[in-house]
Amino acid sequence: MTPGEKSALIQRGLRFAVTGVFVTALHALVAVLFIHFVAPLPPIANGVAFAVATVVSYLINTTWSFSARLQGRTLLRFLLVSAGGLLLAMVVAWAAQMAGLHYLLGIVAVALTVPAFTFVLHNFWTYR
Repeated sequence: MTPGEKSALIQRGLRFAVTGVFVTALHALVAVLFIHFVAPLPPIANGVAFAVATVVSYLINTTWSFSARLQGRTLLRFLLVSAGGLLLAMVVAWAAQMAGLHYLLGIVAVALTVPAFTFVLHNFWTYR
């Protein structure tokens, strides 16, 4: 990896992280509101929150984090990676629930696993 490629990767990673903090906060807010006002079902709440956050994430990550154009190819790949992230989010939340953990710990576990998974796939596949 050349110094320029390394610098670009770091820049994408930092932008993705900033976007991720925002989108993660949005995800958590939607999940908590769902649990408190719709139904006390953490796996479903995380699924709904993930869908909302995915739309916002695509727009910001495509145009800013990865400096790409909004187009069908990246949208399709983004959605496929997001579907994998959705499944991962629901499995992690379900595992936390089955372990008897408080739903907020499940949300934290989702917030720690899904972003790393999606960055790697977006960087090396979605936007290549």
